[in-house]
Amino acid sequence: MQNRKLSVIVPIYNEAEVIPSVMPHIISYCVEQNWNLILVNDGSKDDSLQLISELATEQNHVKIVKHKVNRGYGGALKSGIMASDTEYSIFVDADGQHKMEDVTNLFELIQEKDADMIVGSRKGQRGHWFREIGKWIIRSVAKMLMPVPIYDINSGMKIFRTEEAKKYMHLYPNTMAFSDIFCFVFLHHRYLVLEEPITVEERKGGTSTIGVSTAVNTVHEIVNIVTLFNPMKIFLPIASFSLTTALSFLPTINSPNLAEFVSDFFRTPASLPPLNT
Repeated sequence: MQNRKLSVIVPIYNEAEVIPSVMPHIISYCVEQNWNLILVNDGSKDDSLQLISELATEQNHVKIVKHKVNRGYGGALKSGIMASDTEYSIFVDADGQHKMEDVTNLFELIQEKDADMIVGSRKGQRGHWFREIGKWIIRSVAKMLMPVPIYDINSGMKIFRTEEAKKYMHLYPNTMAFSDIFCFVFLHHRYLVLEEPITVEERKGGTSTIGVSTAVNTVHEIVNIVTLFNPMKIFLPIASFSLTTALSFLPTINSPNLAEFVSDFFRTPASLPPLNT
């Protein structure tokens, strides 16, 4: 898998239903373009591993990474990044939602613009209302806590410089929040991150595992990463609120009692009772 510039990383977890209809096209497209293809089986409990192993037979463009147990969406992508040895890498879903033609477009654009990451934007494309609400909450929270010039921060399709991504592996979560945090890390370290429209199609089969817990976990991870990068953004508002709340109670305290309390609190050591020796 040498002398190629792009690795296509596909996380797979219990996708046996769609692999026969989706994976042959991905494999043949990568072969035609002379790209590496890294398939990460994330501890699937169905026949996903067997199916991709059969399809990848005698394909020197394809590498299979196996997890004995499920590590999560982010965990699978992290293993894919570590397995990549090309200048650029890109994430593509295994359920048929992403078009390989968009991979070609993003690959050409990241080289043309000399960018460090390009996010495949789904802006303007409406999904299920439930998921749209979750995305809106995530975007709103993120933009309150840090400058985010990218609209679709949690898009699954991102192309990036592989070696730059490897520098911050310890910061990426193993959960679905990976997509957002991955983008934030590049933005925080002042890499050139751009956005380009892509087309997202309906799943070819299977069931999405994204739900309310995904949005909650993502918000939690966003708060964690902002606390690491800019702790004052989190703690200053908390401290201000606490101080304001405390001061609001002061007028209700009897002045002599308040004075006596302050006096007792700040007594000098000389005024304290002597210690028994």
